[in-house]
Parts: sequence; C-alpha cells; structure tokens
Amino acid sequence: MMKDHQPRPPADVCGPELTRRELVVGVAAAALVAMLPAEAEAQQAARASQDGATVAVRTVINGKPQRLELDPRSSLLDVLREQLALTGTKKGCDHGQCGACTVHIDGRRVVSCLTPAVQTAGRRVTTIEGIAAADGALHPMQQAFIDHDALQCGYCTPGQIMAAIACVQEGHATSPEQIREYMSGNLCRCGAYVGICAAIDDAAPKMRRA
Repeated sequence: MMKDHQPRPPADVCGPELTRRELVVGVAAAALVAMLPAEAEAQQAARASQDGATVAVRTVINGKPQRLELDPRSSLLDVLREQLALTGTKKGCDHGQCGACTVHIDGRRVVSCLTPAVQTAGRRVTTIEGIAAADGALHPMQQAFIDHDALQCGYCTPGQIMAAIACVQEGHATSPEQIREYMSGNLCRCGAYVGICAAIDDAAPKMRRA
C-alpha cells in the first residue's frame, strides 16, 4: 500500500532548502547578535562605574525636594538607608520577596530593593518616616497596628504599614479575604498576620473618611 505524500512547495516559495547544520548555525548567530546590545550596555555601565560616573537626580522624598548624585546601579533602598539615613525602610531579603523594604512612589507601592534609585527622577517618594501628620500625630494605619498588636519583633512592620496603606488606597481592603490576598507579598516571620489583617480592617474606614 502506497503512503500519501504531501506535494513539496515550489522552490521559489520556500527558497533554497537549508541543511540541519546551516539552520543551527543561523539560529546561534541570530542569538549572538541579539545579545550584543545587552553586552554593550553592561560594558558601558562597567566603564561608568570604573570612571566614578554619577547621575544627578532631582526627586521629592517625604515632601522635601532632594538633589542626589547617584551611582546608576544603586537601589532606592540603599540610597534611602545609606545616603539619606532613612533607616525605617528595612533590608530583608534584598530580592523583592519579603516586602520589608516597601515604599511608595507617586502613591504606588514598590519594593525599593529592586527599584533603581535613578527611576525616582521627577517623582515623589514616601517612606515610613513620611506618613505621620505634620503635628506628629500617627497615621491611622500606624495607630491601628499599635491598637491591634499587629507586630512582634517589628522588623517587617514599616514595610507592612506602607503596603497596608497602599492596599486601602488601591481599594483592596473590602474584606478579610481580599486583604490577605493583596498583602501576601509582605512576610512576617513572627506570624502576626491576624493582627495585621485586623489593623487594616480597622484603619480602612478611617482613611476613607480622612
């Protein structure tokens, strides 16, 4: 019994037939070409670092205008802690997985350990030090964390509070289930999650009325 064969398209449609070796070499060459821009950027960054090059950035941090000379590779977390002495923002995993370094940029939460500091140019950064009222009164979320004993060792608390404020502002604090979902990126090794959820539930209506 003869097997059915599909007719081969004309040569002028497919072009010259490639051998397996030619195909592999072509794919490898294309991949190498695609890598060249990234490699060139890395070399440029390395040269800038060796030359001590910095980038001037104007930003606003906790309501105060700042002009910073930044190493292009610096994370926002390191600049806040080491250059500006805003040590309320904590360094936890340094890989964006624990949420301890959460701050706000233009009102949106970010993990500052993965945010290049140069990206704050022309933007507003808020840290845990900048959320209290001008007269020193605690933010409703800070007070709620105290009232509901939503902390133990306290190391993760600044990041928890910043994420909790964002959770309310984003409209994701309408139920305990929703709060847990949208706070899942902030880890508490002490396990104070029940108190944290209660604090957010308590603070949410007060923030909406403010």
